[in-house]
Amino acid sequence: MDLAVFFTGMMMSLSLIVAIGAQNAFVLRQGLRGEHVLAVCLACAISDAILITVGVTSFRTVSEWLPWLEPVMRYGGAAFLTWYGVKSLMSALRSKEALAADSSLPKTDLFHTLVACLALTWLNPHVYLDTVVLLGTISTQFTGSQGSFAVGAVLGSFVFFFSLGYGAIKLRPVFERPTAWRILETLIAMVMWIIAFKLLAGT
Repeated sequence: MDLAVFFTGMMMSLSLIVAIGAQNAFVLRQGLRGEHVLAVCLACAISDAILITVGVTSFRTVSEWLPWLEPVMRYGGAAFLTWYGVKSLMSALRSKEALAADSSLPKTDLFHTLVACLALTWLNPHVYLDTVVLLGTISTQFTGSQGSFAVGAVLGSFVFFFSLGYGAIKLRPVFERPTAWRILETLIAMVMWIIAFKLLAGT
């Protein structure tokens, strides 16, 4: 194990995924609500691990095999993010009771939570850009130590998602106020729409 390359991979992974995005906003929201936090964090981290592994080992081959994948991910992802933004905005406009961050809040079942989580992950082309393309490209600088780079990048992803999900739980008292929940849901909607617009604009 090359520790220098390992920590390089970890730092590069953290620097790419730390920015606010659709996936991170979802993990934050689940953490604040205390709903299926372990499952959501695992789903995101394992998805990243798969994509990072593909990027480090064979991202060039994948892009050559599937030239149609980029436009499909772009437009499909934009449509999904637009819909999810509408859903979040509608949630922000709901009654006081529906926004209370306590045990009376209706729970979303695990299956539908994971479907939404995986869709936000796998339908977002930016995830592929960060993990498969960027990390895959950077890893080529470390011939013979790409395994160390990949392990570091994967560990960085696990650290980030679990810190975000479980760290959000400590903010739960703030979000017991309906106003805070409305603000959060509105911000999530804006994030979704901004990302969708960027996808459609090709930026």
